[in-house]
Amino acid sequence: MHPDDAAGHARAQHPWLQPAQRHGPRQKFISSGAVSVGGHNWEIRFYPDGYSVDDEATVQRYISVYLVLLSKGAQVRASCDISLIEHSTGKPSMVHTTQPRMFNYGDFRMFYPQTAMFMDCDELEASAYLQEDCLTIQCSVTVINEPVVLRYESLSDMEVPPSDLPKQLGRMLEDKQGMDVTFVVQGETFKAHRMVLAIRSPVFKAELCGQMREARMQCLTIEDMQPVVFRDLLYFIYNDSLPDMDGYLDNAGTEMIRHLLVAADRHAMERMKFICQSILANNLSVDNVATTLGLADLYDCGRLKKICRDFMNSSSRMMAAMAVTPGYKNLKRVQPSVLAEEYEKKPWKKRAAHLKTNLFVVS
Repeated sequence: MHPDDAAGHARAQHPWLQPAQRHGPRQKFISSGAVSVGGHNWEIRFYPDGYSVDDEATVQRYISVYLVLLSKGAQVRASCDISLIEHSTGKPSMVHTTQPRMFNYGDFRMFYPQTAMFMDCDELEASAYLQEDCLTIQCSVTVINEPVVLRYESLSDMEVPPSDLPKQLGRMLEDKQGMDVTFVVQGETFKAHRMVLAIRSPVFKAELCGQMREARMQCLTIEDMQPVVFRDLLYFIYNDSLPDMDGYLDNAGTEMIRHLLVAADRHAMERMKFICQSILANNLSVDNVATTLGLADLYDCGRLKKICRDFMNSSSRMMAAMAVTPGYKNLKRVQPSVLAEEYEKKPWKKRAAHLKTNLFVVS
């Protein structure tokens, strides 16, 4: 057998004494010596006079053979077959076999089989197992190792952090390393990364990476845009958000958002344009609704346009107050088509308005 294998066998050869030749105290056994199977030590114990902890009288005419677990403190699941070897053929003949069972060191379960009557002495002496008063016992042991269960945290329990790509791109804008294109806006210069702009805006992609002459230029001039608007446009391109959103809630902030909406439309940045519409829709007032309506009409913001109309139609008092604002008067002069007949000639009726359900939600 191979030591420390999960399966193995051992043979023990013992001299056979006739009953009349046996002397000395009972319960003496002959050991095969320790062998290792499955990482545990075992031995065969042969009791020529039989051995039982219960009733010695019943085993006087029997030999006892046991497989014994020797590893202290061990609990091992194993199966075993105990055979006697026929000397004429050298082949084993099964006497006892067991299905997998637990061997526990320190109690009766460290032994197998659980019977002291292995074979009748007269039957053994008449068998082919004895030759010149020599008996060979073979035991085959199979140790069944328990499967190793690796405990690990389920992936479903792991919280995936949000993407930090915008933060990383934002640092690129702050660090100014590797910037390869310069923009001039009303005399103020801004540097950026050509490929970042091209990825974020199809308009910038056509200008900076296409066949247009700007693609070969290192410095470009931006017309019809304020420097502060272009600065916030670059911020959004790198960070995917507007800087200091809370700062856009007053009148000056609302005007800035209108400029950013125009810049987003100009550079085909739909998410930025939608965010600007959301801010305008959630900050409508009597003073600014007409101006916002005109902007929504010019830049094809259908949903924002509907919200403005609903706001204006909410009551005759609302319409009366709005009609005297500079924004309404300018809209009537510059974009008269936006003001349908219902706003100018029909009597205003109070209409139920649930404006909060129409507001934009941006994540």
